[in-house]
Amino acid sequence: MTGPRGFSAGFVTFVGRPNVGKSTLMNALVGDKVAITSSKPQTTRMAIRGIVHREHGQIIIVDTPGVHRPRTLLGQRLNDVVSHTLGEVDIIAMCVPATEKVGPGDRFIAQSIMEYPRALKIALVTKTDAASNAMIAERLMEVDELGDWASIIPVSGLKGSQLDVLVKELLALLPESEALYDGEATTEQSEETRIAELIREATLEGVSDELPHSIAVTVDEMTERDDGLLHIFANLWVERDSQKGIIIGHRGSKLKAIGSEARAGIEELLGRRVYLALHVKVSKEWQRDSKKLDKLGL
Repeated sequence: MTGPRGFSAGFVTFVGRPNVGKSTLMNALVGDKVAITSSKPQTTRMAIRGIVHREHGQIIIVDTPGVHRPRTLLGQRLNDVVSHTLGEVDIIAMCVPATEKVGPGDRFIAQSIMEYPRALKIALVTKTDAASNAMIAERLMEVDELGDWASIIPVSGLKGSQLDVLVKELLALLPESEALYDGEATTEQSEETRIAELIREATLEGVSDELPHSIAVTVDEMTERDDGLLHIFANLWVERDSQKGIIIGHRGSKLKAIGSEARAGIEELLGRRVYLALHVKVSKEWQRDSKKLDKLGL
């Protein structure tokens, strides 16, 4: 795979506190839903690569979990994913939402990313669609004081505002290189992983603040049947019996709604009809058990 003369390519990562719009922004740039999104913090649990193709370059965006103070082994592993990614990329883009004042968490992250000298640093003021012009201006000034940025750009992943400006700036900062992926790829994730994530996304909304961290999904079987449907059998894992009851709901109503929403997303992803069977299982304190985390692929 080669690119024309003047072609640039490389790796960019978005970092920031949980729920600052990193995944929404990546999906908007890639033009495909390669990362699930939710109003719940710490939705992203792995380094997800999304590939942006342009005539004069290729941007590989590495979406990472939000940086936070870990309370479990899972939390520490998520922070380790971020740390490893920061040491490998060409550009680190710190995301700060226009809707919230810069706080201690932002200052900690800004200071931390300066410890990775290999990467250029830019700052993005996200969620501008939900902020007034005065709020955006105030945030731009606050972000400017956080570090020595190659550029600061206000953007909205939800509305697509300023994304062309961001792409142009990233391509200008990335090194000259041949294309790193073929022209059809939008992500490295396997089909099975994307299906599991869509199921988890459907499960996250409408549950209490603590429960999302206790939910994991595994796809156990995908089988082509004689009826023409792809039959998918998946497990929803929680940590306690009480959580299992919440996910199932009264007479299975909650689980049925989760399955319906997840199936719609999976059918859109695969471009075909599927049969989805979900089962809720308990794995005690899996967030704190290294063997259980390994089994869950985390």
